Amino acid sequence: METLLTITSFLKDCHHIDKTVTLAINSLNCQFSDFIWQIFSNKEIWYLLYLAVLIFLFRNLGWKKAVIVTLAIILTIVCCDQMANFTKFHFQRLRPCWDLEMTARGLHTLEDFGGKYGFFSAHAANAMGFAVCSIAGFRNDPAHRYRIYGRCIPVWAFLVGISRVFVGKHFFGDVMTGFCVGLVIGTAFGKLASFIISKTVK
Repeated sequence: METLLTITSFLKDCHHIDKTVTLAINSLNCQFSDFIWQIFSNKEIWYLLYLAVLIFLFRNLGWKKAVIVTLAIILTIVCCDQMANFTKFHFQRLRPCWDLEMTARGLHTLEDFGGKYGFFSAHAANAMGFAVCSIAGFRNDPAHRYRIYGRCIPVWAFLVGISRVFVGKHFFGDVMTGFCVGLVIGTAFGKLASFIISKTVK
């Protein structure tokens, strides 16, 4: 019983810290930065980026390798998305915009509130998973033409995830958890794709 109370107290402390950090980040706003964060938070805007990456995969790897990598990326995003949906339903942690304490403390919101629960951020998981898995995919290019992409795409994924804090839809902890999930799942499917390529594509 004492152990359970200790764990409960620890989780409450973590949640309080998460709220404070979230508000500190969210408060760093102005009209120009609001516009930028709304762009990064809007997943439809980035469909052209996904298409461009797939085009370069097929151009640089050849169709056989590219198909395997593309399937790995799709599986990464599906797994990240479904895991996020499961945890949101299971933990039922309110989004900051639905949390009365957060709004009372001055939470700055830029989007419609949407669903009530936000743990963890599917945006962050999907973006990081896509970044990590696609980097692993480009490493199958014998000409090693992926280096600039490999430096830039994780920065993009980070900005997509952190934008969710700035628009008021996720706690910082939601985003960091999403990054970790995306990193693990993206790495796993990226390595699987590379293994399959090494065994099947000559």
